[in-house]
Amino acid sequence: MAIYNGYSQYKENSIYTSTPEELVLMLYNGLVKFIMQAQSAVEEKNYERANEAIKRAQDIVTHFQCTLDMRYEISKDFEKVYDYMYKRLLDANIKKDKSILREMLVYAKDLRDTWTKAMKLAKHQGNKQPAVK
Repeated sequence: MAIYNGYSQYKENSIYTSTPEELVLMLYNGLVKFIMQAQSAVEEKNYERANEAIKRAQDIVTHFQCTLDMRYEISKDFEKVYDYMYKRLLDANIKKDKSILREMLVYAKDLRDTWTKAMKLAKHQGNKQPAVK
């Protein structure tokens, strides 16, 4: 019990002390994790656990959709991707289809990896010192 409370406190603190960019990365990691859990549950024919994992993945996708800043053109593209992912996750949940989950895992990992690269690039560019004239 004490170990769980310590881990729970650690997780809560990491959320409160993370930058917005790190929080987005945590969500992408969660999306990947829940899709993988759903795949495993479907393989084990544990459909209740698969349902819960897929619903959690859908919640993350919904969060991404709701927080898009539509002032930017690229947000319209992300809106389409997230809408597609949500609908495919719904299909995967109804059909308990591993192939759909595999497809969504590829999307989730690609989005996560792209976000990670963007964070590194932004950090690198932010660390550049302006040239002194």
